[in-house]
Amino acid sequence: MTSDRALEQQILATIDKWVDKELKPIAREYDQADAYPIDLVEQMKELGLFGATINEEYGGLGLSATTYAKVVSRICEVWMAPSGIFNSHLIMASCVQRAGTEEQKARFLPRFATGELRGGIGLTEPDAGSDLQAIRTVAKRDGDNYIINGTKTWISNGINGNCLAVLTKTDPTAEPRHRGMSLFLCEKGDGFSVGKKLKKLGYRAIDSAELIFDNFSVPADNLIGGSEGQGFQQVAGGLELGRINIAARGAGMAKGATDMALTYAMERKTFGKAIAEHQAIQLKLAEMSTRAAASALLVEQAANKYDRAERCDLEAGQAKFFASESAVQNSLDAMRIFGGYSYSPEYEIERFYRDAPLLCIGEGTNEIQRMIIAKQMVARAS
Repeated sequence: MTSDRALEQQILATIDKWVDKELKPIAREYDQADAYPIDLVEQMKELGLFGATINEEYGGLGLSATTYAKVVSRICEVWMAPSGIFNSHLIMASCVQRAGTEEQKARFLPRFATGELRGGIGLTEPDAGSDLQAIRTVAKRDGDNYIINGTKTWISNGINGNCLAVLTKTDPTAEPRHRGMSLFLCEKGDGFSVGKKLKKLGYRAIDSAELIFDNFSVPADNLIGGSEGQGFQQVAGGLELGRINIAARGAGMAKGATDMALTYAMERKTFGKAIAEHQAIQLKLAEMSTRAAASALLVEQAANKYDRAERCDLEAGQAKFFASESAVQNSLDAMRIFGGYSYSPEYEIERFYRDAPLLCIGEGTNEIQRMIIAKQMVARAS
């Protein structure tokens, strides 16, 4: 246990140095330009972040969800976008690591760990978001291949990534619908194209794209798990780690907004004293710090259960719901503390204000999280 804790501290110290040296100086510039941070991605490869949760036997770091969540939070205290570049990728890797065949693990995971193959997961469609069973992308068997046709949208790493786990329907007539869904590892090639880059209010510098599959041929060996009809369950399992990641982002952003507000409040003076000495500001700071601390504890609770291989959809839902809402509220409170300066891109807080709302939507909206939490409460009490 002591060695694990020491290793975690070493990893977090490395991340902290990287964040201070590499992320802070460029965050504003790349966010404003909505420019993909190519050099930063190469650094993330060297740090092993693309293999953070991949088992060591496949070349990954083999981090626990608990340590991984802390890494994500540290990064998001400064800039959220880079965490999305490797997190979407790791959800794809998690699907293979948990549900893939031994041949698929040996073929893909080492290349995922190095970042040679880098991408994410293709779920959302123009008419299917929270209701994943409503997807229309179809994969039909054709000898040793499947032919995929359909469109995905809002796909992270869709432009700069080169491999995606794509959710399809292999049996559109199946009832219940989830029994006809399958997940394929798709490397870019003929018939797999980017429709357009999507402009966003926030979460810039990571590409979000529309993807088009037009008679795209993928080997049958790339069907994750090797059997049709397992895709929905495979994705649902991966979303637990995804929701812990979103919660970790929220906890990090809630703390980052608090830290910025506190620093500014101690420097800014009105009526002859720092505004941090005014009671109205103190009340906001106290609420902000409490929300950030509570978020971190909920993330740790969910991650610990995930590491013990226990069902944690309730805990992950609670953490995702509370931490994301905390990030939104803390960014808004910080904007009020900064006053008029908060509207200037010269101050980092306006980016937090634009980035935070995405956390309430991604990996299942917070309305969906409330339903999951309540249903699990009833199930566990029955």
